[in-house]
Amino acid sequence: MSPGAGTEYEAPEPDEVTAPWWEATRRRVLLVQRCAACGHAQHPPRALCTACGSLRDLGWSEASGDGEVDACTVVERAMPGFQPPYVVARVRLAEGVLLLSNVVTERPHDVGVGDALRLDWRPLPDGRALPVFVPSER
Repeated sequence: MSPGAGTEYEAPEPDEVTAPWWEATRRRVLLVQRCAACGHAQHPPRALCTACGSLRDLGWSEASGDGEVDACTVVERAMPGFQPPYVVARVRLAEGVLLLSNVVTERPHDVGVGDALRLDWRPLPDGRALPVFVPSER
C-alpha cells in the first residue's frame, strides 16, 4: 500500500526559495539545488549554500531519479488518511543528496538499506506532484 491511498496528497505552499523546485514537479522533473561557487549539491532548497555559505551562486540541476535507500522504516500505525503499512525512507540520490520520501511497493517489509530505487510521482490537486520512489533493478 502507499500513504494516502484513496486520498489526495497535500503539500506546502512554495516560497521564493522553493518555487522553482515545486514548479519543476509540474513537469515531473526533480531538481537539485547546486552551488556554482563550490559545486555542493543540497536538498531541501535553501537560501544559501550549506557548504560555503554563498548567497548568490545557487542554481538548479536535474536529478537522474536514481537512488538507493539510506535509511527506512515501515509505518504500521498511520495518521488518518494514510493507509498502512507504508515505507518512509531517506533516499540518497545518485547526485549525493538525501531526500525524505516514500517507497511505494506492495511488499513494504522487503525494503531495506542499500536497495536501488527509481523516481516516480504522485499528483497533487493543483498540478504539482510529490516525488516518491519505487524499487528498481540494478
